[in-house]
Amino acid sequence: MKRTNAHGTGSKSMTLLSHLLLTPKDGDEASIWMKSGLQSKLHNIHREEFDEVVALANSNHVIVRALEVFLNLMLEAKDDTRAQWARTALAAERARISTALTFLEDICTSLKHEMCEVAVIKSLDHWPDLGSDLDLYTTAGPEKIVDVMSRHFSARLAPRSWGDHLACKWNFLIPGLPEAVEIHMGRLGQTGEQVAIASCLTKRTRRVHIDNYTFEVASVSDRIMISTLQRMYRHFYFRLCDIVDTAELADVGAVDYLELRALATDSGIWEGVATYLAIVSDYVASYRGEGIELPKWVTAAARFGGGELYYAREFLRVPIMPQSVKLYGSQLAGLWRRREIHNCARLSLLPWLATVAAVGQKVTGSDKGIW
Repeated sequence: MKRTNAHGTGSKSMTLLSHLLLTPKDGDEASIWMKSGLQSKLHNIHREEFDEVVALANSNHVIVRALEVFLNLMLEAKDDTRAQWARTALAAERARISTALTFLEDICTSLKHEMCEVAVIKSLDHWPDLGSDLDLYTTAGPEKIVDVMSRHFSARLAPRSWGDHLACKWNFLIPGLPEAVEIHMGRLGQTGEQVAIASCLTKRTRRVHIDNYTFEVASVSDRIMISTLQRMYRHFYFRLCDIVDTAELADVGAVDYLELRALATDSGIWEGVATYLAIVSDYVASYRGEGIELPKWVTAAARFGGGELYYAREFLRVPIMPQSVKLYGSQLAGLWRRREIHNCARLSLLPWLATVAAVGQKVTGSDKGIW
């Protein structure tokens, strides 16, 4: 496996994307790019390199934001050829997003009309970008949701993996919608161990207006905790959107760190949340000179920071041994202390599930049906 430092030569396209997106908070943007030489680099980029950057931006859910900056720089440089490359890629992505938003609003409206509490999670965190599938959380049961999705959208269920069963999530395939609709029901976390966050998620939602649509989305604190569960306890890698999204929240003062600590502590993942924030801050600092403004007690609770990240297979990866294993152990111990025996048992299955998935990946080239 190709493994390099997150800022090393093996991650040239990731470094370029990071420069495009993590601009300094102060100063004239155009002059900053000129001084750094980035505009000159972009002016000389070949089509194959551009396509590689676009593919990486797509997998990291930053394609719209990155190409908007790229386009502006090429327009300033009067580089019509590369500006047109950006326009074409942006038009295709915006068309995809427009279709997805129409379906997403229809799905949320239909579920609410059927008396199902529902919130959009993850997918809209990246706006104006959108995730590769549409994620929802509901307190309704699977029979109700399957019935609504079938009647209103002729949806069919995608095959469920072992991990899907444990996490209490279902994927729906809808005619005319390229993206799958992933609905979490009553639980969160890789093994469905998180009922503390899930139990109050729909009560803490906030309303957002996107284009001509209105959605109920997770609160800022819930949003960060869900991102932490994904990155620090399940996938063990960051998409660049995780860095950019969280930095934007911090920059506008949207994060209530005291509330976040209280909720994350109650859920047994405070050390993971603090580590997630420290990683974001360190990565941001490496590109714009300073990180996000975190209270000292947040950084003190972090187990490690951005220096542990490395780039491999399109993403910024978090070491599993020993860093992530210790966070897993802390979460498991927290569930045990709170006498959540059933959730503790669910979480204890994670290493076995991960092992089987790793073996399956090595033998067959896929962990499909497992993870």
